[in-house]
Amino acid sequence: MSTPSLASLPIRRLTLRDLTACADLSEDRGWPREEHKWGFLLTAGKGYGIDDPSGGLVSACTVTEYGPHGRPSLAAIGMVLVAQRHARQGVGRRLMRHVVNSLGPTPLTLHATLYGRPLYEELGFKSTGRAEMVRGRFVADGLTPSIATRAATAEDLTAILRLDEEVFGTDRTHIITRLPAFADQLRVAEEDGRLIGYAAAWPNMDTHVVGPLIARDTETAKALLTSLAARTARPLRTDIDVRHEELLAWVKGHGLTCLSTNAVMTYGVTELPGVWQRRFAPLTVAAG
Repeated sequence: MSTPSLASLPIRRLTLRDLTACADLSEDRGWPREEHKWGFLLTAGKGYGIDDPSGGLVSACTVTEYGPHGRPSLAAIGMVLVAQRHARQGVGRRLMRHVVNSLGPTPLTLHATLYGRPLYEELGFKSTGRAEMVRGRFVADGLTPSIATRAATAEDLTAILRLDEEVFGTDRTHIITRLPAFADQLRVAEEDGRLIGYAAAWPNMDTHVVGPLIARDTETAKALLTSLAARTARPLRTDIDVRHEELLAWVKGHGLTCLSTNAVMTYGVTELPGVWQRRFAPLTVAAG
């Protein structure tokens, strides 16, 4: 029996039943398996993939939509992967074209590695910024933040959602309401009884990823990071907008080092909505 050509293999929606296949695909490309993150992305968003007739997935990606249901104002594309044995055969291009076309006029964003950037540029994405991934064991050195932080409670959810929409620029209720179950820590910063920032730390392999990190200013971001670090024995990892030079220098001075720098790219919009000055780190580069 002849083997079907890659171009003839159908693209389909992925579900949680595909979680192991997605993690296998990550591992095939030398990425961590990241089942926890894949599960979150497939539940809170959509997955697209191509089945390999011999088993597993040829390719996969995720899409997380924001804004009114059925009329998204922004969509983030992430986890774009092609199995090593099918690399450089146009599979990733075909999958991305399908996703872009399926989203119609919705503005898109993604974080691109140096390797993936040429494909996205070919599809019409433009580089509009950069984010630096940092990782390491946070060394507090007796830090005593001047801004109070505490664990978030159910009563904080309304204020968190209001602050998040103001800063992110569109509604993320379906993402933020999943944070208490997804993250190991969810903390808020307050001043005079008013919420001025919030941050989460969620488990990913042997690290805790800090994100989202939304704060009134750099000092508030520092206080939230310090409070998260104090409550984990794992190394921290996060992706910080390079425009936040002070915060980047500060985390590097407290034990974190740069792993990579990715381009923030957009399609159909010249810049991301919201207030970048108060948006310090995404939930994950795969979802914004």
